[in-house]
Amino acid sequence: MVSSSLELQGKITGAGSKRQLRVTLFGVETPYMETIEVNRAGEFHFRALAPGNYTVAVARKDLGEVRRTVVVSAALAGPSGVVHATIPYSSSEAAANPSGGIVSVRQLSIPGTASAKYAEAQKRLAAHDPDGAARLLQEAIEAAPQYASAWNALGVIAFQTGEDDRAESLFRKSLAADPGAFEPLVNLGGVLLKRNAPEDALQFNQRAVHNRPEDALANAQLGMNYFQMGQFDEAEQYLLAAKRLDPAQFSQPQLFLADIYARRGNRSAAIQELEDLLAIRPDGPLSDRIRRDLAHLVH
Repeated sequence: MVSSSLELQGKITGAGSKRQLRVTLFGVETPYMETIEVNRAGEFHFRALAPGNYTVAVARKDLGEVRRTVVVSAALAGPSGVVHATIPYSSSEAAANPSGGIVSVRQLSIPGTASAKYAEAQKRLAAHDPDGAARLLQEAIEAAPQYASAWNALGVIAFQTGEDDRAESLFRKSLAADPGAFEPLVNLGGVLLKRNAPEDALQFNQRAVHNRPEDALANAQLGMNYFQMGQFDEAEQYLLAAKRLDPAQFSQPQLFLADIYARRGNRSAAIQELEDLLAIRPDGPLSDRIRRDLAHLVH
C-alpha cells in the first residue's frame, strides 16, 4: 500500500508532436514502474505516489528517451498534494540514449509466454505489488533464461529491497545474457559502489559512460567511483556532467562536489552546492544534515 496521496503532474516541452510520446515513471528507492501515454498537449499525470525520488523517462518509438529525476515530497507539493514538473525533450538527447538499443539475436528469441509474464510484472509494479512482480519475473526467466531484461528487473527489485548480494548476482546474469545491454551495466556499477567496492565497480561505470556519455546516472556513478577512490579532480568532471544533464539527479552529485570544494578550501563553492541541493530537496532525508553542514561552512 502507498502511504501517501501525492501526485505528479508533468508537461513535456520541445518535442513538436506529442502523440508518439510515452512516459514511464520509475521509483528510485521503492519498486514501482508505470507507463502512460501523454495527451495532445504533452501532459501526463501519476497518482497515489509515495514520497521519494522518481525517474521520468520520456520515450519516442524508434528514437530514444530523455530521463530526468523528479522529487515528490510534501514540501514541494504543498497543500494540494501535487508536484509539478516540466520535462524538456530533444531529439538529439533522445538519440544519444536509445530506449531499446540494438537487440541481440538471443533477445529476439524470447518466447511469447515469457514476454507476457514480463508485461504482467510491469503491471504488478504499477499496482505497488513488488512481490507479485518478482514472482512473475522469476517465471519469465524460467521460461527464457536468456531474458536479460527480466534478470535486470528482478535485480532492481532486489536492490531496492536491500538484497545487495542478490542484486549483484542478478545484474551479472543479465549482462551475461546480453553483454551489450546498458541497464544491467550501469546497475551493476551502482550496486558495487553501494557495497564500497570502487575498484570492482570502475570498469562497469567507465563502460557505461563510454557507451552513453550523455547519461546522467552513468556520469554520476563514475564521479562517485572516482570520489571513493580519492581521485577528486576526475570525480569533479563527471559529477558536474551529471548535474548538467539532470540537476535533480537522485544520487545527489552536489553532496560530493561540496565535499571536494570544502577539501580545497573553496567554502563559497561548497556552500553553493549545498544550497542548490537543499532547494531541490527541502524535506529530504538528508536535509537536516545539509543544514548543519551549511551552518558550519558559513560560520
